[in-house]
Amino acid sequence: MSNFSSAFKNMDAKIELKRYSCAVIAAVLFAVNIKTFVKAGGLYPGGFNGLTLLIQGIFQEFAGMEIPYTLINVILNAIPVFIGLKFIGVKFTMSSCVVIVLSSILTDLIPSQPITYDPLLISIFGGLINGFVVSLCLIGNTSSGGTDFIAIYFSEKNGQDIWNYILCGNAVILVVAGLLFGWDKALYSIIFQFTSTQVVQMLHQRYKKHTLFIITRHPDEVYEEISKLSHHSATRIDGTGCYSGDNTAMIYSVVSRDEAKILVKKVTEVDPQAFVNIIKTDFINGRFYYKTDY
Repeated sequence: MSNFSSAFKNMDAKIELKRYSCAVIAAVLFAVNIKTFVKAGGLYPGGFNGLTLLIQGIFQEFAGMEIPYTLINVILNAIPVFIGLKFIGVKFTMSSCVVIVLSSILTDLIPSQPITYDPLLISIFGGLINGFVVSLCLIGNTSSGGTDFIAIYFSEKNGQDIWNYILCGNAVILVVAGLLFGWDKALYSIIFQFTSTQVVQMLHQRYKKHTLFIITRHPDEVYEEISKLSHHSATRIDGTGCYSGDNTAMIYSVVSRDEAKILVKKVTEVDPQAFVNIIKTDFINGRFYYKTDY
């Protein structure tokens, strides 16, 4: 019993180490991206980071006041942090606070170091970096705060990713920025946000689902692997091979994309002669188990 408890604690410690490592690396990259690309291009990256930069710009342009990035960003994130604590999880929210606070402080401290002043290059490469950093947060089971809390909350609740909806919501920030500071910056910011969103959708596969059709002579062993890895059930259909005339069975199950890759390997180990067909699944209706470790 003590060995099991010790193993569980070690596993939990590794998860938390991964979580906070991702949080710290992401915070540094967020700040560097803002001071290297975003500021140089006068862009508004969307979410609460973009809103913070917009408020900073408004105070500087119309009131002649330099408001620290940290002050604005921390205040704006107060409500999302409350949502995270209540609906998502304490560990997830606390690590997200590390990203919010550390990235804000570093943004105020790190001097601006523009690599290029070409607005198109800034929009594309800045968006690539931003999307990678957001994905890094999600892979580590943390976030950059702000709209990420909202996106994750609805993703967990409905089992769908809503990053394209977040992109639409960011349009409001861009309209205000365009009206106040010029439409060229707002339009380049759209390229930045679109690039970032596509990178997140490509790298973050948690809500991508695949349907497995497995023809095997060892259905019980195959189902055991599916259940053990994904905690999903499956449907077994007994049949006869039309060419060989042998008794066989088809196992039908829906799993995440990452689980599908592992299961193909496991099924091959159980039954080297198994035939596996994987189909991308856009929508499911009914009970479906999602792993949560927030």
